[in-house]
Amino acid sequence: MPSTSSRPRLFHLAVVAIALAGTLLPRAWAPAAAQTVTPPDVGMHASLDVILDTYVREGLVYYRALRAERGRLDGYVSNLDVPQAAFEGWSKAERAAFWLNAYNALVLRTVVNAYPIKGSAAQYPPDSIMHVPGAFTARRHRVGGRLLSLEDIEKQVLPTFDDPRMYFALGRGSLGGGRLRSEAFTARRLEDQLGAVAAECVQRNECFRYDPGSDRIEISPIFGWRQAEFTRAWTGDAATFSRRSPLELAVLQMVVPHVLPTERRGLTRNTFTLAYSSYDWRLNDLTDGGPR
Repeated sequence: MPSTSSRPRLFHLAVVAIALAGTLLPRAWAPAAAQTVTPPDVGMHASLDVILDTYVREGLVYYRALRAERGRLDGYVSNLDVPQAAFEGWSKAERAAFWLNAYNALVLRTVVNAYPIKGSAAQYPPDSIMHVPGAFTARRHRVGGRLLSLEDIEKQVLPTFDDPRMYFALGRGSLGGGRLRSEAFTARRLEDQLGAVAAECVQRNECFRYDPGSDRIEISPIFGWRQAEFTRAWTGDAATFSRRSPLELAVLQMVVPHVLPTERRGLTRNTFTLAYSSYDWRLNDLTDGGPR
C-alpha cells in the first residue's frame, strides 16, 4: 500500500537513548507513572479512540469508510461543547488532550462532510482539504464552551500550553501535517504520546530530513508557522550550535535526541545549512490504496 514512508530516504533515523532525550527536551507533562487516579477524559475520548483505531493506519485515514459510518464521529463532535465551568476544572494535561482530540476530530468531520474532495485550484492537489471553503478559518465549531475555528484552536488555544510538540500532533487532513495517531490523546499518557510525536517527526521526510552528504537540513514549514511558540519554549544548545538562530536552536533541541549517533556527530559539527521543505497538501487518504 502506498504511503509517504515508502519514499526513498536520505538516511535512516532512529530513536536513541531516553536519557539523552530527557536532558535535551524537558518533559512538559507529568510522567504517566506519577498519576494514580484515572483522569475523567479517558471515558470522554473513548469513542474517538475507537474511530482512530478503526479508520487510521500509519497516519492515513479510510475516509470513504468513515463517511459511511460517521455516526460515532458526529456523536463525539457534538459532545465537545463542554460547559466552560466544567472545562476550567480540568487539569492542564486534560485540557491539552481535549484540544488535540477536538482539533483532529473536527478535521476528520470537515473532510468527511466534503468527501470526496474534488477541487480545481492550481496551487493545491485536487483532493486537498484546502478546497473546502473556510476549512481552517471561516468554519466555526462549538468547543469547550466557545465558538472557534480550527485556526483559532491552533493560534489562540494551543500556545497557552507551551509545548510545541502539540503542533505536530495535529493531522490537518494532509500528508504534510502531523502523523495522525491511531489512538486518542489522554492526560495519563500525554507525555509519552507527545514524546512519540517528536520521535516520529525525525523519521518522516515531511517533517525533518538531514542529508549528511550535502550537510543540509530540510524542515517542515510548520516550524516556521509556529516559530514564536518553538523559540519561546525551547532555547536549545547555543554552546554547541553557536551562531544559530533561535528557531534553528529550537528545531535541534527537538530532533537531536532522536537521530542516530553518526547523524548527531554530523550535526554537531555545526556546518549544516537549513531550509524549509514544501508542505504536502495532498489529502491523507488511505481509500483505494492511499495517496497518489
